[in-house]
Parts: sequence; C-alpha cells; structure tokens
Amino acid sequence: MKAILTIKVRGWVKVLPFYLFTFLPLSAQHQWTLRECCDYAITHNLQIKQKDNLRRQSELKLSTARNSRLPDLSASVNENFSFGRGLTAENTYSNTNTNSTSFSLGTSVPLFTGFQIPNNIKLSELNLEAVTQDLEKAKNDIRTQVAQAYVQILYDMEIYDVARRQIAIDSQQVHRLQVMLENGKASPAELSQQQSTLAQARLTATQADNKLHLSILALTQLLELPSPVGFSIVKPDIETIGTTGTIGSIETITPELIYQEALLVKPEVAAEQLRLQGTENSIKIAQAGLYPQLTFSAGLNTNYYKTSGFDADGFGKQIRNNFSQYLGLSLQIPIFDRFYTRNNIRSARIDRETQQLQLDNVKKALYKEIQQVYFNAIAAQEKWKSSQQAMLAAQDAFTLMQAKYENGKANLTEFNESKNNYLKSESDLIQAQYEYLYQTHLLEFYRGRELNF
Repeated sequence: MKAILTIKVRGWVKVLPFYLFTFLPLSAQHQWTLRECCDYAITHNLQIKQKDNLRRQSELKLSTARNSRLPDLSASVNENFSFGRGLTAENTYSNTNTNSTSFSLGTSVPLFTGFQIPNNIKLSELNLEAVTQDLEKAKNDIRTQVAQAYVQILYDMEIYDVARRQIAIDSQQVHRLQVMLENGKASPAELSQQQSTLAQARLTATQADNKLHLSILALTQLLELPSPVGFSIVKPDIETIGTTGTIGSIETITPELIYQEALLVKPEVAAEQLRLQGTENSIKIAQAGLYPQLTFSAGLNTNYYKTSGFDADGFGKQIRNNFSQYLGLSLQIPIFDRFYTRNNIRSARIDRETQQLQLDNVKKALYKEIQQVYFNAIAAQEKWKSSQQAMLAAQDAFTLMQAKYENGKANLTEFNESKNNYLKSESDLIQAQYEYLYQTHLLEFYRGRELNF
C-alpha cells in the first residue's frame, strides 16, 4: 500500500511517498522516528543478540570462578571380583574366588592457592564488565548505522520529490504547448522537445523511486523487519536547524574537547581499559605457581570382603565394622617445574604490553573518527550556507525566466534549464540541511548524548 503525504516547504507543495506496513490494519499505520528505529534495532538485531550471548557466557564464567572457593563433594562405589590362584591366610596358594565392595565419600577445600582464586574472580569480573561494554559498543554501532540509513532515506525522498515536481511542471508545459500549437503560436518541434523532456523526467522519477525503495530496504534489514513494504519514517523539522538544541554550536567546540569527553563515555575505550586492568590479575594468576598450595580434605570409607571357602562376617556387619573417617592437609611446594611458571609470568607481562597497545590504538581510532566527523560537520555547515544563497539566486532566476518565457522573450530550452537549476538548488539545500543535522548530532553522540533528531 502506498500513501502520499503533502508538505508545504518554502512555498512549494511537496508530494512525498510514504510506505505503510501492509500487514498492519489501517488504524495501526505508523511512521517510525529515529529513536524508535534505534530502539527496535537494538532489541531485534542479530549481531546485538550475539554480543549479548557473549555477555551471558562471561556471567557464567564469573559464577564458576566464585564457586571455586567452595568445597567439592564426591562419592564412589566399587565392586571387585578376583579369580584364580592367590595367597591364603596360611601362606599357601590355592584357587580361590574373592569379591569386595567399598563405599567412599570425600570432600576437599582449597585453603591457599597463592591468591589464584581471588585473582581469577577479579579477572572474571573485569572480563564481564569489558564484554558488557562491547555490547554497548555494538549498540552504538547499530545506532549510527540506523541513523545513517535514516538520513539516506531522507535524501532519496528529496530526490524523488524533485523528480515528481519536475514531472508536474513539464506536464504543464506540454499541455501549454499543445494549446499554443493548436493556435499556431508554437511549432511541432517545440512540442516534441518538451515531450522528450517530460519522458526523461519520468525516467528520472522511476530511478529515484527505485533508489528510495533500496534505502528503505537497507534500514528495514538493520531493524530485522520481515518486509520493507509499507515502511515509513518521520521527517524531522529541518526549519529549526541552527536555531535549537546543540545545532549551530559547532564553532564553539573542538575535536580535542570532544575527544576528552568521549574518552569518559565511549564503551570501546572502557572495554579496553578493563581488559588492561585484567592483565594485572593475569600476571598475579601466573605468579601463583611460585607459591605453595594448601588443601584440606576429609572423607568416609567402608568396605565388604569375601573369599570363597572361608567364613566371613555378613555384609551389614562388615560395613559397620570397617567404617572409617579421615581428615587431611596436603601441602604442595613448587621446587622446579621446568620453567613453566616463569614463562607463564613472562607471557602474561607481554599480554599486558599488547593490551596497552590495543588501548592506545582504540583511542587513536576514536580521535581519528571524531576529527573526520568534525570536519565533515564544518563542511556540511558551509555547504548549507552556500546552498541557501544558491537556492535564492536560482529562485529569482527562475521567476525572471518564467516571466520572459511567457512573454515570448526566452525559448523553451532556456526555460527548462532555469527550471532544472532551481529544482536542483532547492533539493541541494534540503540535503545539505540533513547532512548538517546528521553530522552535528553525531558529534554530540560522541560526547555521550543520545543520537536522535
């Protein structure tokens, strides 16, 4: 289903296509804001779900690390049969059959592990926080991708709108020339030329409509929607650009200022800083191999034994009589482990240096991104200002040319050229406004603000 929305901008009546979800009832037709698109994408995007699964895995690893402080508990039951010659109680050998049954229940508790357990827990906590920040980074990436796709739709809507208005103007001129031809005031060549111009305008509109459909498809795929058919977005009020909010304040900030603020809020920086902290715990975990390990153990045992040809107490009596308990302490002191621990410590320290380089690389990439967005915003601002002047000049030129053409002082080619220049200049102005809107809000996004317009 296709609906048409008419908006009046700068004196022109603009006919804009809005595509509505065909699988929704008429009362549920809805136009999506940028915030709604971002929220929906974060909830349904498959990449986000994959990142969330990694976070859940880290939660389980943290639980495992914490539970390593707890005592373990295990039970065992053994049944053995023996056949053939064996030594008897009379110190002679004979063919006998024996069977035995044993039961045991044991537990052990690590008392001292060279601080390995607390450092493992701390490392798991830091890894969980880092993965959580990775999830936030993925959400931010989706937000920027959605915003970029959103603005692309706005661009393509403007191009399609220009093409439709061009068709309307060219159609009027064809009709006007047909009347003039009938009255002998225009030549067949002039009419054919205008009909050719109208056909080209319709082709341009078809191409613009197809490009708009592809832009809508790209956004709906980011949102994981089942179909792009009927999707529509809300157009922001571009008339307020430069007068409200943070827009227009770009000259009061610098890339360095934005970068310093971004270091405090960007999740990709926080994630690498957390991992750098974790390398310190990894070194301590490796150093645990230098310390003695002390373990407490306790258990219960009992058994039953029977040899063929000899009398033996009953099963229940032997189980009761053979019941025993034990308590124990085990101390393991490392003396020489073929330099295994030493190399583990050195490897952990190299990992710390590598992680520091990774953090520096992320910061460098962040600063580069901010610089690019900042200068893109500066360029968009200048383009917006120059587009305003160009549109006003083209508008005046078209008004003058239209009057000259109607009075027979300009030919059809001059009229069409002036008309095309005016329509293009207005489209360029609106696109420049959207570009400026996007780039300036993207700068604010780097500073920790919400990406919404």
